[in-house]
Amino acid sequence: MKSRTLRLSDGLSVGLIEVGPKDRAGEPLVLIHGVGLNARAWAPQIAALAASHRVFALDMPGHGASSPLPAGARLPDFVTWAARTILALNVGAVNVAGHSMGALIATGLAADYPELVRRVAVLNAVHRRTPEARAAVIARANALVIGDFDPEAPLDRWFSRASADAAPRAQVARWLNEVNPQGYAAAYRAFAEGDDVYADRWEAICCPALVLTGDGDPNSTPEMTRLMAATAPCGRAVVIEGHRHMVNLTAPDRVTAALRDWLNTPLMAEPERLRA
Repeated sequence: MKSRTLRLSDGLSVGLIEVGPKDRAGEPLVLIHGVGLNARAWAPQIAALAASHRVFALDMPGHGASSPLPAGARLPDFVTWAARTILALNVGAVNVAGHSMGALIATGLAADYPELVRRVAVLNAVHRRTPEARAAVIARANALVIGDFDPEAPLDRWFSRASADAAPRAQVARWLNEVNPQGYAAAYRAFAEGDDVYADRWEAICCPALVLTGDGDPNSTPEMTRLMAATAPCGRAVVIEGHRHMVNLTAPDRVTAALRDWLNTPLMAEPERLRA
């Protein structure tokens, strides 16, 4: 996989992995990971989809090789960053898939920048947390600000103790130990406060929308997934049994198959191509 750095007009750097055909036959696919990870978290999907699509897996701000956003950035700021990155790629409208925090960013893109988005896929997304769940995630965000971080806690939420989860769990643990603490804390704050920012916008997201989670994900629940998909005019819910939050790594073939189906869904109308 080829990594490179993209420079935005304000000097911010965006780290990304780019693979796949560069001719018109390969529709662009942008992948956005979750908090604490990096573009390599999409490795199984990059490998599988690069034969048919031009894939751009982005490092989120403050993660991997990407510059952080200014202090106090919230979810709409991350969405604006993603839109500016897509424009800088100069490939026109894209298919965009996001996981966890990346799913919130993808939702915002489809809501605020529909001209940039052919199709949207949100994996393990949060949607209107309960008061108890919101209090818990805000408490974790506050703890990160003061440097109180136990990497085992998210791993226990994201993975089961099944032997099949051991290898991806170990890989994700390494990424969590590599991430910039300030970048992680900033993105987590935006994630913690972002579950209802675009919650009322799903009715207006008219492009083909895949909403996917694992049935054992305690925070990105099947109920949330089904509600988002049912609200979107062209939404489809997929719940993968026996898996938790990092389902794209623990059930890569099933997630990739769902993404292939989504990418093959006909568009209701061709998005207006962007001018160079």
